[in-house]
Amino acid sequence: MEKLVIDGVEIRPGTQTQIEMPVAKLYTDTDISMPIHVVRAKKTGPTVFVSAAVHGDELNGVEIIRRLIKLKSLKITAGTLILVPMVNVYGVLNQSRYMPDRRDLNRTFPGSPQGSMAGRVADKFLTEIVNHCDYGIDLHTGAKHRSNLPQIRADLNDELTRNLADVFGVPVLLNANLRDGSLRQSALESGVRILLYEAGEALRFDELSIRAGVKGVMNVLSHLGMVRKKTSGRPKKVLKPFEANHSAWSRANCSGIVRNIKELGDAVQKNDALAEIGSPFGELMGTVRASRSGIIIGKQNIPLVQEGDAMFHIAYFSEDDDEIAERIETMQDTLLPEFEETPAED
Repeated sequence: MEKLVIDGVEIRPGTQTQIEMPVAKLYTDTDISMPIHVVRAKKTGPTVFVSAAVHGDELNGVEIIRRLIKLKSLKITAGTLILVPMVNVYGVLNQSRYMPDRRDLNRTFPGSPQGSMAGRVADKFLTEIVNHCDYGIDLHTGAKHRSNLPQIRADLNDELTRNLADVFGVPVLLNANLRDGSLRQSALESGVRILLYEAGEALRFDELSIRAGVKGVMNVLSHLGMVRKKTSGRPKKVLKPFEANHSAWSRANCSGIVRNIKELGDAVQKNDALAEIGSPFGELMGTVRASRSGIIIGKQNIPLVQEGDAMFHIAYFSEDDDEIAERIETMQDTLLPEFEETPAED
């Protein structure tokens, strides 16, 4: 098994290690460290990283990784799992998407050890974590006041990446283009295949998104032969996800106060009313309509809009939209069963 050293710490096969990797200092000369949890099996296998809070206000992924660490069934039998619950520690401290230098960390890769603060963090994460790996899962949410339906974004034209996206287990896949300066682009240039999981809203925990994320990561690890597959009970039917061939935002056609008609995960037909926009006096000012048939995979949550604001993110499919909506409802019923009192850790 290959030697693994992260920030000068050697992690031996068959061990677990927690590392506080220094990334920079505050003005007060206080060290800021990136927390890393590494689990290595004795048996050779893939190396996978799971990262969260590349944007510091996207917190669902932090909880997903916390639950993975506590999960009783997380016994790595082959390969290495590297869990990084907070990449942008500065952003988490400030409840901000950005680094203190106002740069978006996910537009700064590959970075530089002599660059800006964001560039130095990007370089260290890429060098010390990503470049050791074969695969990665990067956990994100919608932006502030926006929610995303659980979805995977990836290069679906690559067969191995597509297989991982399929087994993750969410109903919707988006074939997403690479963006300059993104972690996904730099990882791919280093030969690391990545899934980007989008679910929920910034600065909020969303239980459905968290459970879907935990289950999805475990599905991928099982597919890669890194954890033992459960053999008790009947084998569960694997439901193939649907791939969106295009997506676009429907925008506000006037300014005012919003009354939503459609919600996240709803199937919509062309010209369906998505929301009404009214004045403070109750007068109807305008109606936002779907420009095409599809599924709502993202939406703005704040009930105030300016003309031109993005309100509903709609994915368009070649398949039956009602069938996709039914699959989304099945996911919700499975992960959030009615009358459940306490969330299970396994």
